[in-house]
Amino acid sequence: MSFPLILTERMTAHPADSHRLDRYEATGGYETLREALGAMKPEDILEQVKAANIQGRGGAAFPAGIKWGFLAPAEPRYLVINGDESEPGTFKDRQLLERDPHQLLEGAILTSFCIGANHAFIYIRGEYPKPARRVQQAVEAAYAKGYLGQNILGSGFDLDVTVHLGGGAYICGEETALLNSLEGQRGEPRLKPPFPAVEGLYAKPTIVNNVETISNIPWIVANGGDAYAAIGDVDSVGTRMFSLSGHLKKPGNYEVPMGLTWRELIYEVGGGIRDDRELKCWVPGGASAPWFVAEHLDTKVTKDDCARAGSMLGSGAVIVMDDTTNVVAAAHRIVKFFAHESCGQCTPCREGTTWLERILWRLLNGAGRPSDIDLLLDICDGISPGLAWPPRMTTICPLGPSAVSPITSIMTHFRDEVEAMIPGLQEVAHA
Repeated sequence: MSFPLILTERMTAHPADSHRLDRYEATGGYETLREALGAMKPEDILEQVKAANIQGRGGAAFPAGIKWGFLAPAEPRYLVINGDESEPGTFKDRQLLERDPHQLLEGAILTSFCIGANHAFIYIRGEYPKPARRVQQAVEAAYAKGYLGQNILGSGFDLDVTVHLGGGAYICGEETALLNSLEGQRGEPRLKPPFPAVEGLYAKPTIVNNVETISNIPWIVANGGDAYAAIGDVDSVGTRMFSLSGHLKKPGNYEVPMGLTWRELIYEVGGGIRDDRELKCWVPGGASAPWFVAEHLDTKVTKDDCARAGSMLGSGAVIVMDDTTNVVAAAHRIVKFFAHESCGQCTPCREGTTWLERILWRLLNGAGRPSDIDLLLDICDGISPGLAWPPRMTTICPLGPSAVSPITSIMTHFRDEVEAMIPGLQEVAHA
């Protein structure tokens, strides 16, 4: 079922040394870079990436080739690779950073050559010390072998790479908050426009792409954009890594072609529900995404199909819940995370997420009030007016609306369970 582009032979057959330069070279690593620097122009690489139509794998799903084409003509230009994988349930980039860092570096060099950047930054979340060490070791090995530094492989192209370990803030997964963090400022999102491609790191044109996105670039350049676009679905091409977790028999990272159904992903790839229990619901794209239920099992796993069904693929984290799940407790856990991680810049998010968490806590502890149902929805509407998907926002970034998603999900699909947790609600309803 899968097409191994990212989960390569060196990772599956040689897990103990897949991060080493000699293993990467033994399996064809850096050969694409040699050929590209020797025979291709930057615009040739851009043409292949556009033809591939690869959508960003960090959550926004914006086509990488189009984003690269938006770069302003000013110099210097920067490439920033987003490895701040902080979305609950997401662990795909960790595997790429830890077990195949040279593939990421080759992608970073090819991307930098394409966009005219001579300095690239790899920003890794603070809770990933081992992946950060592996990437730093790979960078040092690449410098020693001539893949980084001055006049790479005699091409005249120069590139320095800096590995930066973040402070552990979820909000720094948002690209402009990440840029602020890199500059030594508070990790708070910026108002857009200007977008990073025009005014990014140090107010210069900057491309920010996810680890998985950049890790695909060597294959695309080596095999051609059309070959990549031929994999998967017409709406969402290529392969994608999904982090499957929760009540599954076979949790883990899986790379699959886009376009299979959720039924295939959960029951064939993930092995089905543990202990053969009934599926209750699942989070399809990280904690920010509205939940799906059994009626969505035959929906295709594509960006457009998920959007039409009222959710998103997001960061690729699929959290499956069986029929033993207390959905109010699950929603509370997610909302509590977002309340804690709010940067505090926007009042609706700073105050509203905390109120939501407190009301859910009250429900869980038997102290719910009959007015809490309407109060929850009213606060959600203040953060994300209309409670629609995709969300309208009263905040600079989507963190606030992310806390709304689990609440609107349980109100849509499991409202009776929420109401059953409120003492006296039935008496009030029948009065």
